[in-house]
Amino acid sequence: MAILVTGGAGYIGSAAVEDLHKKGEKVVVLDNLIYGHRQAVDEEIPFYEGEIGDKDLVEKIVREHKTEACMHFSAFAYVGESVEQPQKYYENNFIQTINLLEVLLKNDVKKFIFSSTCATYGETQSVPIDEKHPQNPVNPYGWSKFMVERVLADYDKAYGLKFVTLRYFNACGASERCGEHHDPETHLIPLILFAAQGKRDSILIYGDDYPTPDGTAIRDYIHISDLSQAHLLALDYLRGGGNSEFINLGNGGGYSVKEVVEAARKITGKNIEAAIAPRRAGDPSRLVADAAKAHEVLGWNPQFPEIEKIIESAWKWHEANPNGYEN
Repeated sequence: MAILVTGGAGYIGSAAVEDLHKKGEKVVVLDNLIYGHRQAVDEEIPFYEGEIGDKDLVEKIVREHKTEACMHFSAFAYVGESVEQPQKYYENNFIQTINLLEVLLKNDVKKFIFSSTCATYGETQSVPIDEKHPQNPVNPYGWSKFMVERVLADYDKAYGLKFVTLRYFNACGASERCGEHHDPETHLIPLILFAAQGKRDSILIYGDDYPTPDGTAIRDYIHISDLSQAHLLALDYLRGGGNSEFINLGNGGGYSVKEVVEAARKITGKNIEAAIAPRRAGDPSRLVADAAKAHEVLGWNPQFPEIEKIIESAWKWHEANPNGYEN
């Protein structure tokens, strides 16, 4: 029996594929390679380039590889782009997922692990954020994920689909094989490391007048290897007959932008220039997860909670792969 990993050539999906393979699981990857990288997946692992909404292709994969469960990472994830091109996001993230689920259920694949996001919560009403926090997304990306979550809840009741939805906060860091290579890159840590490598002159800190200890916004950063392990634990949980669950993943403390920059200066030994820019509209001062449910239900405990360890792993990968996967 195999585990189908959609988006398995992407940043987080490839880390999960790496860990599943190390564990001895049979894995098959489906990715359209729009944002993923074929080089991120071991050549020994069966790989299909295509769309998750291609019912014929998914049926072929599920039947040929005797699929037991699906880890669903595949999604477009640029918030700004989702506002400018909502149709692209609803079609890819929502409609194609509906098609994927149709084929899985038709073939009695009823274990589903969904890569969701803290963007489903929308404007922060309380911190840290637990799973009972109201959900009111503020952009099409967040809505597309939220809509899938609602579908999963209904499919559980109607069809017996058992799922674990994992709501990420800020994914970062690198595993032994897999690192962060986006085009365009919008995430803080790789942008800081690009400055350390001389690929950009400086990085911008958006706002230094927040009600935080150093005035800069605080975010919850999670190493991709810890995210990956949460998916493996979710798979074990469903195999053991667990009920469907919505679960936050985060370290629960958070680091300010200035703390991240300073940690990067320490790890890289580079004098990274940082300029203050105006706040961005809609950016909350503090966005941190309450991950108590992940600990309780899955037995999940992050192994790399320190920002220095996270940045060290990312720096090692970027130094070894200065052009990302385009070496």
